[in-house]
Amino acid sequence: MNNHDIFISAINEKKLLKVSINSKEKGAIERICVPFDFGPSRRNLEVNPDRYHFYDLDSPEGIHNLSITPDQLLEIEKLEKKFSPENYISWSPNWFVARDWGLYS
Repeated sequence: MNNHDIFISAINEKKLLKVSINSKEKGAIERICVPFDFGPSRRNLEVNPDRYHFYDLDSPEGIHNLSITPDQLLEIEKLEKKFSPENYISWSPNWFVARDWGLYS
């Protein structure tokens, strides 16, 4: 499976990911993340390329949204640990990637 397929299957299975990223500021970093979506930033849909949207759970700066372009994604590993969307979603989502997360779809 390629990185994108792993990302999509983690969304569908509600599994956490270990992600290796080429950060522009810090070089290669690893994070444990909730996979949120794949698509452009909602801030400006016309000029933003598609990107992977995660919720970074173990950043030294604290938990936060993490949005990266495909060329920044070095490696992705689906973990066995599951997540519950209700613990992370506090808005009415309008995802680009379809999923069955009940109220959080």
